[in-house]
Amino acid sequence: MSLFQRKRTELAAAVSDNISTQTSQVLTPFLEELLEHYKARLLAETNLEPLIAAEEKERRISIERLISQFMLEEKVVISKMDRETLLSRLIDETVGFGPLEQLLKDPSITEILVNGPKEIHVERSGRLELSHVSFKNEEHVRHIVDRVIAPLGRRIDESSPMVDARLPDGSRVNAVIPPISLNGTLLSIRKFRKEPFEMTDLLKFSSLDERMAEFIQALVKAKLNILISGGTGSGKTTLLNAVAKAIPISERVITIEDSAELRLNRGSVVGMEARPANVEGHGEISIRQLVRNSLRMRPDRIIVGEVRGAEAFDMLQAMNTGHEGSLTTVHSNSPVDAISRVEGMVIMAGMDLPSEIIREYIVGALDFIIQADRLGDGQRKIVNISEVYVDEDKGVKIRDVFIFKRTGTGKNGEVQGYFTPTGYVPKCLDHLKMFGIELDETIFSVREEVPQWT
Repeated sequence: MSLFQRKRTELAAAVSDNISTQTSQVLTPFLEELLEHYKARLLAETNLEPLIAAEEKERRISIERLISQFMLEEKVVISKMDRETLLSRLIDETVGFGPLEQLLKDPSITEILVNGPKEIHVERSGRLELSHVSFKNEEHVRHIVDRVIAPLGRRIDESSPMVDARLPDGSRVNAVIPPISLNGTLLSIRKFRKEPFEMTDLLKFSSLDERMAEFIQALVKAKLNILISGGTGSGKTTLLNAVAKAIPISERVITIEDSAELRLNRGSVVGMEARPANVEGHGEISIRQLVRNSLRMRPDRIIVGEVRGAEAFDMLQAMNTGHEGSLTTVHSNSPVDAISRVEGMVIMAGMDLPSEIIREYIVGALDFIIQADRLGDGQRKIVNISEVYVDEDKGVKIRDVFIFKRTGTGKNGEVQGYFTPTGYVPKCLDHLKMFGIELDETIFSVREEVPQWT
């Protein structure tokens, strides 16, 4: 009698008693042993690489066939429900992402944060909550991290303890292990939405109002250069994707990203993705190199997912030299801060120029800054749409056209407020008319006085 036959006999009564109360993902001690045993056999005796790249249905059929063969050889018999549970867990552990699989499949979850084996947080509707799933131990976490990054050609070890990667569905992954991490293996996954948000979705979520949406789409159609600013998780990339949908279909668009997230779902789009250095420290392709190369590819518009360093100078050069209507994002907390951040990036590019000259160069390239923010209650709002220009007397000016005005906090902590024009009529209206876009100037009117800042 084999080990598993003896174990099955010993635990049969317990299994029978528990069957009615087990969920599809809860394992009895006997099933836990079977899981570990068959996982070891699958890893040792089969080549799982083709299955990792296969469709989910094909994966299940192939692994079910292998497990049936193993059970037949070992004369192991279990109930149909236990078999389904075991099979699902085996698929998750061998060609899936273990305990994270059910979180990745949950459409309400936008981010997964693993702070060690027993602490997994998820973000829903902009708020973090502790999930009900966990790993068995630190080794289990590392095994899943390796499963995530190995097919992507990346590795993580003591010599290279941090990694950024992208899952096949587009989700962004960051992992950190000791000695860099003081709390064991840390894993962050920002999930990728299969159907990208459009402006109508943002209106539905009250991220902006109809006047603001009409104005932003007019700016894009009229080929004005736009910088989207915001903090981490404020929805910059989501907004960039929605804004870019207003680009006329006849124009050739080149997208450049650290990790490909944009999905414009239109013709004449060429995407390029930066590449980190390999384990020997060679082969890096930077955003800056891609921006420079894109200028040789006959772009009508250039979209850079995010500027973080010296590539900002090349992006501004493109905006200043015939590639109007380009779009990019930057990490900053306000339109004024966005200008300062870009100024610092230009200095990083080695431009030995006075600050005033650099700032005027930036303003000569940028036309508008759209500020996104994630509020304390998890809502994501466009809090400023600001025009950027050079005033002959006062130098660089930033004037709000629309703002989100906070009025208070509700009983449940929800932020209260409303969108409003500031009363400032932007100087770009004549430019919009050149493109056949006539906006009713009453959309910029406001009854109450709203403070301006410059």
